[in-house]
Amino acid sequence: MAIIEMAMDETIAVIKMNNGENRHHLEFAQALNQMLDTVIADESVTAMVMTSTDEKNWSQGIDLEWMMGRMAENDTKPIIEFLLTMDQAFKKLLTYPIPAIAALNGHCFANAAILAAAFDYRFMRSDRGFYCVPEVDINIQFAPGMKTLLFHKYSNPVIFNLMLTGQRLTAPEAEKAGIVMKACSDTADTMKEAMAFAKMMVKSRDTYGRMKTQINQPVIDVIDNVNPDYFSGQKVL
Repeated sequence: MAIIEMAMDETIAVIKMNNGENRHHLEFAQALNQMLDTVIADESVTAMVMTSTDEKNWSQGIDLEWMMGRMAENDTKPIIEFLLTMDQAFKKLLTYPIPAIAALNGHCFANAAILAAAFDYRFMRSDRGFYCVPEVDINIQFAPGMKTLLFHKYSNPVIFNLMLTGQRLTAPEAEKAGIVMKACSDTADTMKEAMAFAKMMVKSRDTYGRMKTQINQPVIDVIDNVNPDYFSGQKVL
């Protein structure tokens, strides 16, 4: 089974992460970018919803075992390639000419929380799972683009608190904080709400894509002009 697969529901592309906790590493980042390209190449697709086939997790973020293994061998090249490839995915989502919706059907931690922030809209189940950026507790720094993306998408007091405390938010808490559009009862309800919203959001690709790019330009500028030098300095942790 591929780590990322796609199925169609009418004109909605449903992307499913299939790799258990869906940890992020170079292979994941490459597969995600390829899937985003595949979806948008189909002109009949009007929106995209991304979810997970795991019962507990949308995604647990970076595969720290993989990353620390590379660091232990002083092999930072694949880590930098991974981070730059994730940046490509963030940028694609920030400029995607169709609605991009994250159906958070489980834990959404660390880099996964940043990935979710790159989507236009988020729906989250209430009966299991937290939204969390725990980097402060695992001694990992945010890259400039990551910080800019989080502060751009969410209110400053909310993300300031989350980044410095590592607090875990339930779906109702995330809805109250403006992180998710709706807290849903369970996985089935999360997908139902996300799909219903996706089917309602039929927009002109040209107009939607241009508007998103304009709105998200501050984040795109940091991804394009700041992150490459930051990563080349090997400031990966």
